Amino acid sequence: MDQYAMNPKTVSQATAGGGLLVVAQWEAKEGQADRVADILRRFLPEAQNDPGAKLFLIGRGRENPAQFLFYELFVDEAALKAHQESAYFKTYIAGEALPLLSRRERAQYSLL
Repeated sequence: MDQYAMNPKTVSQATAGGGLLVVAQWEAKEGQADRVADILRRFLPEAQNDPGAKLFLIGRGRENPAQFLFYELFVDEAALKAHQESAYFKTYIAGEALPLLSRRERAQYSLL
């Protein structure tokens, strides 16, 4: 499997100054995991270049490749909202990926 986390920032650089951490878990519908992975491969470079995203990582389950885990660190709530309203999010996530999921969970955290 290709590497999903390609951002050259270190974790300490990305977390400096805090931010809004979003953790999401997805599970693809039966037979759709590879299609979801392909969508995420196209989505990830756009997300990592989003000016409000400090860190954006996506992983795929080793034991269950239908599972995906996201760690997204945004500058603030406004940056998260802008990300969700972006053309690339609407195309890849809302338009292509979400219909292929059987489960989607998200939680937001403040960095300590």
